Amino acid sequence: MRKPYYFLLVLSVLTLFTAYRFADTGYQVGDTASDFKLKNVNGQMVSLKDQKEAKGFIVTFTCNTCPYAKLYEDRLIQLHQKYAPKGYPVIAINPNDATASPGDSFAEMQQRAKSKKFPFVYLHDESQEIAKRYGATRTPHLYILTRNGQDLKVSYIGAIDDNSGDPEKVQKRYAEAALDNLLSGKAVPQPTTKAIGCTIKWRNNS
Repeated sequence: MRKPYYFLLVLSVLTLFTAYRFADTGYQVGDTASDFKLKNVNGQMVSLKDQKEAKGFIVTFTCNTCPYAKLYEDRLIQLHQKYAPKGYPVIAINPNDATASPGDSFAEMQQRAKSKKFPFVYLHDESQEIAKRYGATRTPHLYILTRNGQDLKVSYIGAIDDNSGDPEKVQKRYAEAALDNLLSGKAVPQPTTKAIGCTIKWRNNS
């Protein structure tokens, strides 16, 4: 009588583990982020180590199709324009599987970058390996990395601000507060927030 119960218990645990397989994995604040090499919309391969002059990076997992991601595009442009000259450029990465979301294909990325005149790189995480490594689950999902010697330390993870729908009603600019403190040599007051956006479109075999 116990065998069926035990089987169901194990099956339930495995199901929960599968459903949340990225929730407890990926980088945490204070971790060292490893480098990657991904294709930019201009066809060139981009890695973080090649940008030796950067003090850090605003790594943002985003996409073409998510309404939340679209709402934050102009704010990402503003973040790049404000902080890239200070050493923190935006590194935008599209992790969505194009089979599950055709509007997120590389060709569509190129069109989106052109139409929005992105001043930052827009990289294609075709294998979804980098999104999994970071532990990203949403678009947008933002990670601020800070250079510490030869390492890149994760200093902030989460949302860009507290109002996805209306930039005029933003009360807390989480990313800007983190960056301003880092540039002043201070600790980030709120190093983690909840990312608000669409779930990443994973491959069926992920």
